Amino acid sequence: MTAVIYVVGGILSVAAVLAVYRAVRGPSILDRVLALDVIVAIIGAALVLNMVVNQHLDNLVLLVAVSLIGFIGSVTVARFVTDRK
Repeated sequence: MTAVIYVVGGILSVAAVLAVYRAVRGPSILDRVLALDVIVAIIGAALVLNMVVNQHLDNLVLLVAVSLIGFIGSVTVARFVTDRK
């Protein structure tokens, strides 16, 4: 199980680095918003990984808050983009 935790942590780290790169380098605002949404999802996955490793549910409220912020942000940007066109 320890190897799985390290592999998942490594995958999340690589995904975070690539998402930050896309957020900084993205050619359009939609690429940047999508990259930031992926970063929010990675933060949520990291919180879940922390809860699994330490066998507690202390971060559950924070996970729900991060998920809601990510969802509301994505919906807001999608509505803003469709109103512009």
